[in-house]
Amino acid sequence: MLDDINVLKQRDPSGALTIASKQYEQANYSSDIVNGGYDERMITSIVVAGMGGSALAALLVKSWLKLELAVPIEVVRTYDLPAYVSQSTLVIASSYSGNTEETLSCLKQAESKGAQIAIIASGGKLIEQAKANGITYTALPVDFQPRMAVIYNLRALVSLLVNFNIVSSTKLDQIASKSDWLQSETAKWASDVPTADNYAKQLALQAVGKTAVFYGGTLTAPVAYKWKISWNENAKNVAFWNELPEFNHNEFAGWTSHPVEKPFAVFDIVSNLEHPQILKRFEISDRLLSGQRPKSTVINLAGQSAIEQLLWGSILADFVSIYVAVLNGIDPTPVELIEKLKIELV
Repeated sequence: MLDDINVLKQRDPSGALTIASKQYEQANYSSDIVNGGYDERMITSIVVAGMGGSALAALLVKSWLKLELAVPIEVVRTYDLPAYVSQSTLVIASSYSGNTEETLSCLKQAESKGAQIAIIASGGKLIEQAKANGITYTALPVDFQPRMAVIYNLRALVSLLVNFNIVSSTKLDQIASKSDWLQSETAKWASDVPTADNYAKQLALQAVGKTAVFYGGTLTAPVAYKWKISWNENAKNVAFWNELPEFNHNEFAGWTSHPVEKPFAVFDIVSNLEHPQILKRFEISDRLLSGQRPKSTVINLAGQSAIEQLLWGSILADFVSIYVAVLNGIDPTPVELIEKLKIELV
């Protein structure tokens, strides 16, 4: 089925596979900063307020730059900012639509606390408020599903961090330099590549009809989260994720009462750049759970650097989950239930 172009077109009418195949272009996106000037106040903490895919870019930055950032970053995925937010906090309100109510709530609180504020959005109320109040902002390209615009969001976030002297502009160069490599890598997962040679199609066939569970390490945790997001919104399937070493302190024992016949597909998302003890934990955990759960499928992230691996794994998540959607016989693009919820919340 996955090698039948007609079936792919019928079940992917909005062209999600085409969008996924062009995500490498996002690595070169020039994110213009509007109202970029500020009073040079000392920034001692950063809060990124966002939900779902809009929060993911911040999680990727935390993972990628965890050994370099001198200023702590917290990702807030709810209505309220932490009590410590003050004039020395940079609050970045991120919402692809610009209308996410949780993010708008955090923006209002940031203003009341006198925080330094910046905004990432494609439009909506956030951009309206930025223009009206002279708030620093950067606008994302329109007409994308947020989960398919993660690299756009990453570029925008890093551009803001550069603007506020948190990181060097070389970080933007590092992302852009991966575009050609990502193009050649992701071309291997395209719709016209047969299943026998297509890693993404092979993973989809392995997982369809099962509940997927994704595990990452300290570095790859945001990629595991990205796989869950893509599985939920593209494949329209329930999925779960966790990270090691925390997994070994609780969930690890939870598998022992589940026979191997249970309909789960377990994926370990592994980087060779992880702490050696985490790599040992992946191997030992799967061995000790033999017969208690299905054997895990190890997805070894390609690339020589952390940013290469994080981007490679994020794009693969979209390809695999879109192919699962095709196998499920559903359109991977719309998220009608989420849109209905937003309407009823108003």
